[in-house]
Parts: sequence; C-alpha cells; structure tokens
Amino acid sequence: MAYKQPHSVLVVIHTRAGDVLLLERARQPGLWQSVTGSREGDETPALTAQREVLEETGIDCRQYALSDWRIENHYEIFAAWRERYGPGVTHNTEHVFALELPERVAVIIAPDEHRAHAWLPWPAAAERCFSWSNRDAIRLLGSRQRGI
Repeated sequence: MAYKQPHSVLVVIHTRAGDVLLLERARQPGLWQSVTGSREGDETPALTAQREVLEETGIDCRQYALSDWRIENHYEIFAAWRERYGPGVTHNTEHVFALELPERVAVIIAPDEHRAHAWLPWPAAAERCFSWSNRDAIRLLGSRQRGI
C-alpha cells in the first residue's frame, strides 16, 4: 500500500463575484469542502493544486488565475483518516491556493471522491465547510474581495 504524504493543498475555487465552489465528500455525506488533496511524488504545491483541481472538478487551472496565498496550515489528521498515512504520522501541512474564475463554470466531479457540488456566496460557503482551515480561507477571500 502506498501511503499518502502529509503535505496537501486546499484550493478555494471562486468567481469574481464571490461565489465559491464546494464539494460534498462521497464517503462522508454532509461534509462539504473546497478542492483538497495530497502531494504525489515530488510535486510542488502548485502542481499538486493544478492536478487536484483537474481531477476533482474537470477545471484546467492553466486557463484561469491560480494564486498561491503563501499560507500553510498545520493540523492533526483526523484519527479516522490516519491509516492512509505512514505509521506514526499524525499531522499534515496544508498549502492554501485560490483559483479565480470569471464566472461559474460547469463542473465534472469525481464520483469516487464527491457526491455533489454547489456554488454558494462566500459567507454561506464558509458556514457549510466542516474544516476550520477551509472556513478561514473562504473568510479571507471575502475580506480580500471587500478590500479589508
């Protein structure tokens, strides 16, 4: 079994108007999030972000403005998900990105990972997220859009 690396990305996909794309996890119904995923091989965080966005939504980042917010979150991996990581691995480092789209686009979700998607205004999207780091990133997006 190949273990996941404890280095991941969080990509907040949003429109210029402030709508945010959320995905509902297939194996955990009711848990909504932005695009996330672990690094594979020796990928840079930016390449991980591009790959994960394409795999999870069908959106090609190269057509839009992907920005590295230069934010790293360090957190304990949920106990239920630790078996995916090597023995003794308990914490993850997450790199935060944003992908700005001019408007909502069609999304093709990966059914083995997600069961639904929704475009929501950023305040509603932040409230729907189960992850504190995802919620904080969406709130930061809202602050940036308001010029705060």
